[in-house]
Amino acid sequence: MKFRLVIFIITLFLSNSLLYANDSISKYLFFEPQTITIQKDSTAISQLQIGDLQDFINSSIQESSAGIWKLKTSAETIDIFFEINAEMLHYDAYTLKISKSKIHLNAKNLNALRYGKQTLLQLLEFVRLEDKPLPNIIIEDWANFQKRGYMLDISRDKVPTMNSLYFLIDQLADWRINELQLYTEHTFAYRNHQKVWKNASPLTAPEIQALDAYCLKKGIDLVPNQNSFGHMENWLKHDEYLDLSECETDCKTIWGSRKRTALAPTNPKSLELMQELYTELLPNFSSKYANIGGDETVELGLGKSKSLSEQIGKGQVYLNFLKKLNEEIIKNGKQTQFWGDIVLNHPELIKDIPKNMTALVWGYDATYPFDKNLAPFQEANLDFYVCPGTSSWRSEIGRNHNAFINLKNAAFEGKKYGAKGYLITDWGDYGHFQPKSVSYATLVLGASYAWNYSEKTLDNLEFLLNHYVFNDKTGYTAKALLTLGNAYLKTGIPEGNANAFHLMIRRYTWTMNGHYQTKHLNEKGLLAAKLEIEKGLEELQKAEPTSKDAKIILKEVKQASHLALFGIHLGLERLKAKDMKTENIPKKTRQKLALELEGLIEHHTAIWVVRNREGGLSDSVSKFEDLLNYLKK
Repeated sequence: MKFRLVIFIITLFLSNSLLYANDSISKYLFFEPQTITIQKDSTAISQLQIGDLQDFINSSIQESSAGIWKLKTSAETIDIFFEINAEMLHYDAYTLKISKSKIHLNAKNLNALRYGKQTLLQLLEFVRLEDKPLPNIIIEDWANFQKRGYMLDISRDKVPTMNSLYFLIDQLADWRINELQLYTEHTFAYRNHQKVWKNASPLTAPEIQALDAYCLKKGIDLVPNQNSFGHMENWLKHDEYLDLSECETDCKTIWGSRKRTALAPTNPKSLELMQELYTELLPNFSSKYANIGGDETVELGLGKSKSLSEQIGKGQVYLNFLKKLNEEIIKNGKQTQFWGDIVLNHPELIKDIPKNMTALVWGYDATYPFDKNLAPFQEANLDFYVCPGTSSWRSEIGRNHNAFINLKNAAFEGKKYGAKGYLITDWGDYGHFQPKSVSYATLVLGASYAWNYSEKTLDNLEFLLNHYVFNDKTGYTAKALLTLGNAYLKTGIPEGNANAFHLMIRRYTWTMNGHYQTKHLNEKGLLAAKLEIEKGLEELQKAEPTSKDAKIILKEVKQASHLALFGIHLGLERLKAKDMKTENIPKKTRQKLALELEGLIEHHTAIWVVRNREGGLSDSVSKFEDLLNYLKK
């Protein structure tokens, strides 16, 4: 009987704890803890203590300090124990125990210590805003992935200013991201190759060194990312590098006719170029890793390497060059990361990849089969990352539904197959029209999933964004962004690597019926999307963000929304025109569209330079100007 009574009491206690853990306290936690136990009807920290305690923790985070303190508050003194225990088992693990005027934080390393303090501050936000005391709490937490990264494309026109990059690093540190990659093709100022980067406002060696030092202070590994095989068009378009091209003239690729985008692996000078670039670039980074790219080599085997590819196989030609690049990375004291898409086309070769290389398995569709594509790397005993994306590129205002599922699948399958890392990619294809603000929702959700996937995070995303990213008491900044980010669904066209708004701006000279997405466009869907964007703009009008970048957020989102609306306006007129061709839209209507676009170009230019360098702006604007001139014909 006594035994049953004990079991009943324990069960009741745990039930109360779990129920309590799911109420408003959990809402304030940016990351879902691995375990949390909350003792109902207890008081650990009172409202009178939190002011002094918040000041202390904020100062302690900046100092990354461990130690023992007695913190005197206007109420009771709080005993504080911050300790490092390197023997904790999990990645960036920490245990936070809070009882009556006592806080004990035990962490595996300095990063974990910082994360525990962040959690404590979030718990104090509950006390402050809900006007309730903090009960006794025990949190045991750790990361599901050792490396939790963010990759920003700085080669598609948009290179952030140093101040923007410092601010980004601060944000990533708050979001438990511990790896940052800045994707470069031609946007590093190589001393012997000024012609390649002279109009791009590239990062310089001193700037990289400064960013690297700042990242180290924030517990972030700044990993160099220089594409080294495909996507070399910003080099190869210059005649001085023509002989390095796989295809000097048009080759018929899976993407249609292409030339001068990929290095010829059979030309020894291709490797010599990369040897030179690595020697100059890599010493500026303290990281032990380097990403050599190697994705989307669509010209391979169609030009200069065609004969060799026919002899030994295109996959083997690819892998042989990849191995040579790997050897150069090793000579420079780094370990190689590479994009895993090409070798997945030749799965029989995965076993031959050197074991010191890390495969970055990327896929950005909601249906991308991470499970199928991770298995071969796991079987080959290679380190690998899962690499989902923000789905912000080619969207103007986002494709959140696709991104949310993509991020979830990457977290779930990555954990299942033992991925070393989770790298959120943020590309800038075709002019980088989307502003930074559009990626906030997906980046924050991805960062949370990289730590510990929970279904509850998506339900709580709007609150987390408003409270910890936008500092908007009205709640409308996040509401507007989430509305706008899913407006594309209203068009009802098939999913793809772009939404309808961008497709209309991008494909203004091409047939509507010849594309798998645009052939489904219809007036009803475009008008429904228009109403949804207007709803998002109405919500934005009520927003009152107070974050550091609040003013530019409002301007960015408004501009992106009006750009999407322009895409709809153009689409509606094309649907009415003969053969649905832009050139057949009545001249007066085209003039009206041109006037609308001129205003958008003006705002695009003004907004660009707030966060980004001027290099690349003219190239981005030229894509609008080409459409503008077409409308004016």
